[in-house]
Amino acid sequence: MSSAESEPSVPVLRLEAWNGPIADDDPDARFKEQIAEYGRLDPTVTLAGLSEHLGIPPGALARAILARWASEGSAGLLELGPPMVTRLLGIVRDAEATGTDDARLAAYHRLAGMLGWLAAPL
Repeated sequence: MSSAESEPSVPVLRLEAWNGPIADDDPDARFKEQIAEYGRLDPTVTLAGLSEHLGIPPGALARAILARWASEGSAGLLELGPPMVTRLLGIVRDAEATGTDDARLAAYHRLAGMLGWLAAPL
């Protein structure tokens, strides 16, 4: 019996490729383009190699990798804090609302300055 069969509450996912469609005005277009790009790869080859080398089932590796990737946004939010994330996002939204290259460039410089300040103690 496989570990998935012994744990009925464990979801079974089908790895599938996806390539759109992606609307020109989709605010998530870049993320969706990355999904399409990575969809051309077969991650099971890497998982099989890791599994053999480490002695860990491929499904356990995939679960850990997905959990870590999915939680990175939350970890970043915890590290920066909601007020700082809101400030950073506000700069981008203001520039996009203005809709000019000058506003976007000014936002870039503001963000670069803020990130430089945040990185100073590192």
